[in-house]
Amino acid sequence: MTSEERRAFGARVARLRSQRGLTQAELARRISRTASWMSQVERGVQPVVRLDVLRLLADGLGVSVNALQPGALEETPAPPPTREEPNDLDATRLLISGHPALDALFGAGPDVRDADLAAFEHSVDTAWDLAHAARFTELNTVLAPLLPRLEAAARTAARPEAQAALHALLGRLYQAVSAAFARQGESDAAWVAADRAIRSAEQSEQPYAVGAAVFRLTQAFMRAQRLDQAEHAATSAVGALHVHIERERTTPPEAWSVLGALHLVLALVHARAGRRTEARAEITKARETAGRLGENRNDFNLEFGPTNVEVWAIAVAIDLGDAGEALDIGQGLDTSGLSTERRSRLLIDLARAHTQRRQVGEALACLLSAEELAAESVRASAAARDCVRELLLVSGRTAPSELLELARRSDSAP
Repeated sequence: MTSEERRAFGARVARLRSQRGLTQAELARRISRTASWMSQVERGVQPVVRLDVLRLLADGLGVSVNALQPGALEETPAPPPTREEPNDLDATRLLISGHPALDALFGAGPDVRDADLAAFEHSVDTAWDLAHAARFTELNTVLAPLLPRLEAAARTAARPEAQAALHALLGRLYQAVSAAFARQGESDAAWVAADRAIRSAEQSEQPYAVGAAVFRLTQAFMRAQRLDQAEHAATSAVGALHVHIERERTTPPEAWSVLGALHLVLALVHARAGRRTEARAEITKARETAGRLGENRNDFNLEFGPTNVEVWAIAVAIDLGDAGEALDIGQGLDTSGLSTERRSRLLIDLARAHTQRRQVGEALACLLSAEELAAESVRASAAARDCVRELLLVSGRTAPSELLELARRSDSAP
């Protein structure tokens, strides 16, 4: 990139930033960079040539990567997609916006004196089944009566053992809520739910469940573009787990599952921050941890195991701009044992890889397959919408009708 090209690129970034009413500091925070770095980019001092950094900058501005090119047509700010119907989890968002403590303290909550532990366990399992299937509308319906009742039961149970069991279920439920909000890009709600999951898991005296809840918190931080907080949360949890594992004579499988999942999320954090060496090191650690397990498991609904490590490795490679590597890993990968939502997200990631290589037909096929598996997952995915917009830009007037229809269904029309 010549000095003239750097200045033209910087001017383009500055113009798009101003259109969106952002200061340099605000945009820098969105993409986990410093205001000084942002200033240097706009002045043409700092070149931006790596695809992963370009994508991060484009995401912060709410535009496609192509739109950052100086010759691109001016476009209006891209607001969040609007829908005629409410968001799938709007009622749950409102539900967790209030805190259950006062209801418990003043006795204003639901009457759960005859609470059935087995019935609660079945309901929590159902909630996770819906989350794993990306059926968020149905999940919303289940959560409306379940969350308040389980909160009240956990806070008012007379016997300590019953209270611990109910808190364990409440922690699991809040993890499902956090995972669902994270999938929809609702970082603030995912953050609240993850924090409550941590507290409930601690009350249940299940340390590995606390670690799993920290994994959910880290994902919420990533969705909020708070990569420094995501890294700190995951690294702290990994350190604590290593100390615990070294002290114990035997390590249960769920400990390896939680540790491996945290290595995976750390790999993605590093990839999105452009730290290639660190990202690959974490993937290696996750592979080693999965090797200790020797099987695919679903402890704490983490779906950790050798297969899921490769699924995450694909996402990491894409964020590092290594589309070819991502497609090589994905070739022949058997994901039949993973959840519907996880398989759908893998297809979206493969679509991202094909999009990086401007392979419109292959990318479109992946997106349509993902939609067939879990339509709500595709509709809620910012990555999927970005892919569709990029494919429309690449295709221009020759865009296939299937792509145009997908754009309409996913609110991705440019």
